[in-house]
Amino acid sequence: MKKFLLITTLSLTLATASLTGIAVAATHIQEAPVASVEAVDAAVLRQGSRGSEVKEVQRRLKQWGYYSGSVDGIFGAGTKKAVIAFQKKNGLTADGVVGKATYKALGMTASYNALSGGSGSSGSSGSSTPSGYTSSDLYLLAKAIYAEGRGESYTGQVAIGAVIINRVKSASFPNSISGVIYQSGAFTAVTDGQINLEPNQTAYNAARDAMNGWDPTYGCLYYYNPAVATSSWIFGRKTVTVIGKHVFAI
Repeated sequence: MKKFLLITTLSLTLATASLTGIAVAATHIQEAPVASVEAVDAAVLRQGSRGSEVKEVQRRLKQWGYYSGSVDGIFGAGTKKAVIAFQKKNGLTADGVVGKATYKALGMTASYNALSGGSGSSGSSGSSTPSGYTSSDLYLLAKAIYAEGRGESYTGQVAIGAVIINRVKSASFPNSISGVIYQSGAFTAVTDGQINLEPNQTAYNAARDAMNGWDPTYGCLYYYNPAVATSSWIFGRKTVTVIGKHVFAI
């Protein structure tokens, strides 16, 4: 009888150990896909990716009218469709994959740098000052955007910021944001004092996106509202695009 009990106890012990081993193995099998997703999250994004990078891509695409789903950090079919639409609009390969070129077009400089092997992390710099600019530059650009285009769509506000950035880069204009904005006769908001209005968060976001390289105007140096513009000279500039009430030209 004692021998029978000993054998039974030993069998149960071995069975428990075997089940425990299976449970441990199953735990490790479940962890593998998560590690794979995290690796993707830090680099190229595609359908199935998850994380903060995906969330930032969704946020930007939603602000710009390409995406209507939840900003949940899950790269699903809706996000892929929005990425493809954005890529087509910006002359990129429309494959629904967020790589270096798409990061750059989205204005996600830190992510672009991470893929290029440059400085910066793969996280979003949503509340920081874009590289190469000071907090004063950001504040002044946000003020100009708010004063000149607070009634425009988000894309229209980024476009105003992009024109100012394009002028800074052009040899035909002053080489600083303050120099461009305060150039005599350049902006109505400076002439009538609206430049002194305090910008809202949307204007700050638009300023960051313009500084980070998003240019809905495709390189324009001028914009005007044809309903109120009085200069015959501006009507002679070549129109590139129209966003809201503004015509953008070169």
